[in-house]
Formats: sequence, structure tokens, C-alpha cells
Amino acid sequence: MRTLSRWFLVAGLAWSLLFPLAAMAGVTVESARIWPAPDHTRLVLDVGNKVDHKVFALSGPSRLVIDLKNTRLKADLEKLDLSGSPVRRIRSAPRNGSDLRVVLDLKSDIKPRSFQLEPNQQYGHRLVVDLIDEGGLKSRKPAEPTVTENSNGKRDIVVVIDAGHGGEDPGAIGPRGTREKDVVLKMARTLADLVDARPGYTAKLTRTGDYYIDLRSRTLLARKHNADLFVSVHADAFRTPQPSGASVFALSQRGATSETARWLAKSENRSDLIGGAGGVSLDGRDEMLAGVLLDLSMTASINSSLGVGDSILGRLGNVAKLHKKGVEQAAFAVLKSPDIPSILVEAGFISNPKEEQNLSSSWYREKISRAVFAGIDDYFQKSPPPGTLLAWQKQNGQGGGTVSQYRIRRGDTLSGVARENQTSVSELMQYNDLNDDRVMVGQTIRIPAS
Repeated sequence: MRTLSRWFLVAGLAWSLLFPLAAMAGVTVESARIWPAPDHTRLVLDVGNKVDHKVFALSGPSRLVIDLKNTRLKADLEKLDLSGSPVRRIRSAPRNGSDLRVVLDLKSDIKPRSFQLEPNQQYGHRLVVDLIDEGGLKSRKPAEPTVTENSNGKRDIVVVIDAGHGGEDPGAIGPRGTREKDVVLKMARTLADLVDARPGYTAKLTRTGDYYIDLRSRTLLARKHNADLFVSVHADAFRTPQPSGASVFALSQRGATSETARWLAKSENRSDLIGGAGGVSLDGRDEMLAGVLLDLSMTASINSSLGVGDSILGRLGNVAKLHKKGVEQAAFAVLKSPDIPSILVEAGFISNPKEEQNLSSSWYREKISRAVFAGIDDYFQKSPPPGTLLAWQKQNGQGGGTVSQYRIRRGDTLSGVARENQTSVSELMQYNDLNDDRVMVGQTIRIPAS
């Protein structure tokens, strides 16, 4: 017994000596990534565990200092591609014996923000440092209405297309490693091309590359562009591979109620227009009237969203399996614009092996994108916003389901256009006085109602 006690005593002393050495080993910065975006740049440090850190900015010259306690650097920060970012150079050095200091030499002053992320499917622990350009997104002036040629001075319908996730946020990841952020960006670009090809429409993208935009900024961008419709594109996922099919979501009434309260609570929202271009301002209104106006606007926006969603589902059902036959409603933050009809399209389940394969192919993404735009066009042909070319065409008997126009894109054929619009090549040739079925990029053709 005495021998056993002596063994435990020796073991305890050994552990007490080894533990400080283990603690001194600290955290290692294994690798780093940088994601430049229009209004901010995100620096991500892959760390072995949670890290005690401090971030602060300095002026004259502009620098950002990142102090990491009990940390050593294993990554080569000098190999980072800094093009497109406000960072001129990255320096690093040990500090206080066991700490690490990283210094970013900047082109101009920025506002820093930092937070840590838990491990996910793709990465381990991460320290995220955002370099925010305060003169970027929030200072952008609202866009001027777009007027196309031969539009009689009438504006285009603006469709803002939002590719979900991006940058450090890969979204869902399929069984073969396909990342949602990549699939939906390609689909958003395809959908934007289709929108721009139709006279009377203009498309805007919330993100044009692989970087992250926070959810509130996505709806802010839609407002800056004076959007008539906001479409967020995603690819669904589930914990098992069986679920499949496309879905369309609109904002739930519960989400609208909470958003109304948020808008009324923030004074900076009072000067924002409600009801789109030329709508009502909350500025100077008392609480009760402001609440009524906001509630009416949210209700109208949800109803319009449901209408657009129904039209899109009707078209999607012709080319793909639907997960649900009706428009679903949820309190997605990205749908919470009080005066812009907003929908979220789940193009399919990337967690389903077959749909992952489909979403990875350009022909399938284009098929889905064409169906989505056909649904959007169906809705706006019936209910065009006032002051738009489509509204003028409908008023003058040139729209509203009688005729529409399409601008030929690279890769289009007359037979393909006929098939997508449920008409025939001969009818298109006759309707457009064509001698053969050859078409040129940029050519505008008229399409009769199917």
C-alpha cells in the first residue's frame, strides 16, 4: 500500500510538471485564407483551438494589428494573394516569448471586426478578421432606373439575384464534395443572363465572386438597386441522402411580425421608403401610423412573393421534381425586406447523390434557371409594376400574355428558344419574318403567347 501511494505521488508530480509544458505549446496557426469583397475583406486563420486574441487598427500609416496569446505561426502568410484587398503586406513576429503578433499594412483605414468559428465539414477552428470599408456598401447611392432602347422611356423591371453563402461559408456539401456556394453562384449568373436577355428586365447580382455577404447586407443591396423582386438561390441539404426536389420559399407571417418590430425599433429605418419607388416614408410618422403602414407593406410584399413563387413552381414542375407542390413559408432573414417581394429558391438537394450530379452540370442548372425566369416573367406579364415597359406594353395591347420578346444569347438556337417557350420553330419564323432558323447573338425576337 505504501509503495502504491508513493507511485501516485510521483505520477502526480510528473503530471504537474508536464501540464505547464503542454499549456506552453499553445495554439498553432496552421494556414490562412483571404476573401476580398466589394465592401470588406475577410482574413481567416486556421487555428488548432480557440485562441485568446485582440485586434486593433492604427493610423499614420494605416495598419491592423492582430495579437494572439500563446500562439505560434506555422503558416506562410507571405504567400497569400493580396490582390483586390486593401492589404499591402502582412508581417508577423513572436511577442512576449510565447505570443504572436500579425501586422497588416493597409492601403487605407478600415474598421476591424473579429470572431471565432467552430469546426465544420470542411474546416477546423478558425479566427475570422473582417476589414470593413465603411465607405462601401452602406454609402452606395440608390441606382437610377434602367431604361432600355425602344422602351418609350419606361423603366426595366429590376430582379436582384442572390447567390447564397460564399467565401468562408461553403453552404451545404454534397457526398462527392460539391459545395453549395459554387453551384448557386453559377446558377445565379445563368439566371442573370436570362433576365438581361429579355427586353424590359435588368438583373443585378448581390455577389459576383467567391466572398461572403451577411444576410442583412444582401437585402440592403436589393434596396440600393430599387429591386422589384429579390431571388435568393440555394441548394438544400438533409442529414440523409433520400430527400430530393426543388422548393420555393416566401416569408412567413411570423417572420414578418418580428421584422416589423425590428424596423419600428430602429430610428435609421424611418427615412427608408416603404412600398418601393415613390412609396411612403416612415419619417415623421407616429408609432401607430408607422406600424399600420409597415404592416400593410409587409402583407402586400408577402402576397406578391407567394404569387411569384406559385408561377415559378408551375414552371419548375415541368422540368424537375418538386419537393413540395406549394410555396413554403419560413422566417428566413434574407427574405425580410418590407417592401420588395422576395423568394428563396432551393434548386434541389445537394445531399442527394443524383441531384448533386445534376446541380454540378451546366445543362441542368440552365434548365432550372430557365424555368425560374419563365415563372418570373409569367407573373410580371400579368402584374407588371407601374411605370415599367411591361406595364406600358400591357396597357397598349403588346404584353400581358399576348406577346413577349427575347434577346438571343451565345449558344441559343431557334429550336431551343421555341422549346423553352412552348411554341414551334415555324411559328417563330413566321412571327418574326425570318427566312431560315439562323439567329445571331444580340438579336431580339418576338414570341407569341403559348
